[in-house]
Amino acid sequence: MIFQSYLFLFAFFPVLFIVYYVFLKNEKIKLADIFLAMMSFVFYAYGNVKYLYFLGLEVLVNYTVYRLLVWLEYQKSYQKVRKWLCGGAVAGNLFLLFYYKYYNFFVENWNEIFHTEHSFRTLIVPLGISFITFQQIAFLVDVYRGECDNCTLLEYTVFVSFFPHISSGPIMTQDQFFPILRSEKRKEIDWDRINRGIFLFIFGLGKKVLLADMFGQAVDWGYGNIASLNGMSMFLITVFYSFQIYFDFSGYSDMAIGISWMLNLDLPVNFDSPYKAYSVVEFWKRWHISLTGFLTKYIYIPLGGSRKGNLRTYCNTMIVFLCSGIWHGASWMFVLWGALHGVAMVLTKALKRYGEWIPWILKRSVTLLFINFTWIIFRTADLKELREVFRAFFKGGISINPDLFQFFGIAGNRIGEYAILYSILLLFSVIGILVFLLIAPNAKEAAEKMKYKVWHGFVAAGIIALCILHFSGVSSFVYFNF
Repeated sequence: MIFQSYLFLFAFFPVLFIVYYVFLKNEKIKLADIFLAMMSFVFYAYGNVKYLYFLGLEVLVNYTVYRLLVWLEYQKSYQKVRKWLCGGAVAGNLFLLFYYKYYNFFVENWNEIFHTEHSFRTLIVPLGISFITFQQIAFLVDVYRGECDNCTLLEYTVFVSFFPHISSGPIMTQDQFFPILRSEKRKEIDWDRINRGIFLFIFGLGKKVLLADMFGQAVDWGYGNIASLNGMSMFLITVFYSFQIYFDFSGYSDMAIGISWMLNLDLPVNFDSPYKAYSVVEFWKRWHISLTGFLTKYIYIPLGGSRKGNLRTYCNTMIVFLCSGIWHGASWMFVLWGALHGVAMVLTKALKRYGEWIPWILKRSVTLLFINFTWIIFRTADLKELREVFRAFFKGGISINPDLFQFFGIAGNRIGEYAILYSILLLFSVIGILVFLLIAPNAKEAAEKMKYKVWHGFVAAGIIALCILHFSGVSSFVYFNF
């Protein structure tokens, strides 16, 4: 199930909201959590019932391991067993991730290298498997380190399955979620928080349906017709993808936090205006913040972090970003994307002392150009397609392919006559959106500070109406694939 659907807006969430608050108002918190977990499983399994078995077994097996780790903590003669149990559980979770997500990728490359003919398998990749796997690994490692308080099976089930985050993040840690889940304030109906959650959800819905999907259609058309594009059109397609993935991920993050606010819960911030970054280092403090946090805490720091000299620091940084790349998908293009970000991080750290002399506008511009360049690699299917993209760049030409106008509501028999005017309007629109992204506060900040006026309600209603009219053409979130 997806947020931007009739089913979610007019059936699933209204039922969940009403029943959930009936239980909370009557101080039946356990029943509210049971119902929330049940509805989260329904949300997760809507696309494929087989997902239900995967998620159920993941929860039960990892919770059993958790209970054993807690019990073994007090058995001094079994500390080595406890260590092996934790390591085995982490390896088991990674094996499932590898099997579902990377098995065919591994076989393809094995066949290519050794000239064998091993067959592929038809595998249904469980929704959000990368997020679920990393979240449970983080939980088990925290338990092993003694950083986790006791939790019930119900609390753990809600923690793993909570539907706003399960498909596209954030990757939560137990210390971010359990205190909120156990808070006495949950019994109180906070209408101000609910209203802010509604507005934040609507902001996110508008970003996804009205902006991300609009740019996404243009991008899909562009990558399907690379040979017919000149330099300017190809450049715009790459910029459109930068906008698409920004509004897609930002929209999802806003909707997920908005839903959690409406349910008197909260999720950690996972997106914080990343195109405002002055360096790649800052970009990764703003983009997919929970993934950065996971890789830092559970890979970078255990490898030694920055404590063992510059060379070791740079090697650890590259390892982290190679992991980030392969985490995103079974493709060498994702590995290349991660490697480029790793190199950029290493260079930024190595040349940090010189960065103070670089004007801020140059730093932001270079960072933005680098991010846009790496999104090209992120979007292309393989090196062959990447070569076609660069070939289109070098064709030259400043005109814009008229076929692009249709994705922005410009159609008709006389497009050719007004092509120059439409091109100017499109270019100014692109510049306007970019400037807005660089100066505007993010939606969460706006929702937190908003002082409600009557006209806000009309704007929200207008956005909802426009989104509903576009539901028939919506696509899933980009990060659903990861």
